[in-house]
Amino acid sequence: MRRGERRWGAPPALVLAIIRQESGFDHNARPARGRGFLFFPGRRPSSAMGYAQALETTWAEYERAVNDGGVDRDEFRDAADFVAWYAGRTHRELGIAFTNARAHYLAYHEGRGGYQRGSFRGNRTLLAAADRVQTYRDTYQNQLNRCESRLNSWWPF
Repeated sequence: MRRGERRWGAPPALVLAIIRQESGFDHNARPARGRGFLFFPGRRPSSAMGYAQALETTWAEYERAVNDGGVDRDEFRDAADFVAWYAGRTHRELGIAFTNARAHYLAYHEGRGGYQRGSFRGNRTLLAAADRVQTYRDTYQNQLNRCESRLNSWWPF
């Protein structure tokens, strides 16, 4: 988490909040399959997978940015760095403050272009999810503030 913050600027509380909403910290998370013929499962609605629910195309962009084809969507360290990278770019390109987890989540879910177009407007389910992400971020930040000295200590607790 700290590595991602140093590299991309996104604080751990924001990264954790997005991962919690996207996958519930499940490394094997994938979108539910649609209905297929008879009892056969249908196709998945997207290529999203892993902790960050990163799409194949966006993950490939991240791999190019970090110049590392060995990163995995189902590895927490890599997924956390991906979310930090995406949030860092969103912050730079759209000017969204890192404390505004709601807007960061909407830009993460809809893409930065979709966010700018307001594609989330009227989607109550997505707006409720964005509100939860803000609550998660605030909770995680409060927890981190309370135990920061122990987290930064070299002595185990």
